[in-house]
Amino acid sequence: MTLTTKLIERDPNAPGLGVFYGPSGYGKTYASIFAQNKTRAIRVEVGDYWTRKTLLKAILAEAGQVARGTIADMAEETIRLLGDEPSRPLIIDEADRAVDRGMIELIRDLHDKSTAPIILIGEERLPAKIEPHERVHNRVLDWTGAQAADLDDAKKLAASICRGIKLGDDLLAAIVKESDGRARRVVVNLVKAAEIARNRGLKSLDLATWGQDAFFSGRAPKPRAR
Repeated sequence: MTLTTKLIERDPNAPGLGVFYGPSGYGKTYASIFAQNKTRAIRVEVGDYWTRKTLLKAILAEAGQVARGTIADMAEETIRLLGDEPSRPLIIDEADRAVDRGMIELIRDLHDKSTAPIILIGEERLPAKIEPHERVHNRVLDWTGAQAADLDDAKKLAASICRGIKLGDDLLAAIVKESDGRARRVVVNLVKAAEIARNRGLKSLDLATWGQDAFFSGRAPKPRAR
């Protein structure tokens, strides 16, 4: 939301591209959905098979418009749509794929001609992928790295996932550590904690009562001996 607000409220002379990047599982997509709901943003998630035409059709569809005509026609309609509401952001998730599939200059064109704020979301290497595209790179107002989940985040997630069950700080700290700070893995471990507590009829759970159950770390299991 900090990045989104900064782009919306930027000086008229400042560029309007923002990049939100980080490892898989850090909660980038959920964060973008939160920002979408708060700002009425148009949000699309680039598929591996997408083309420039698919991207434009998806943006128009998310805005409630029917895509018609050539790629140029759809691009002009998208620019008009974005320009009509310059405070309404466009969020493009999985933007790594947009760069890999040669769509980044189209996105720059949408930005330049509409002046709408556009947020690109992707993996940790997204900034490095954008850097060779100088005309895009120098239009980025802010690069924001997603942060790893911490104990405070785990407490907030636990309040939602483990309702009626009190989790000890030592257990939550262990969950954060074993999850490598990845919110998605923290959620999986919290779901497991709720199941353990329910199965044992417990209203509270700490590291001692968790016992010998393995935490979900995301690491692939070792081959089983035959």
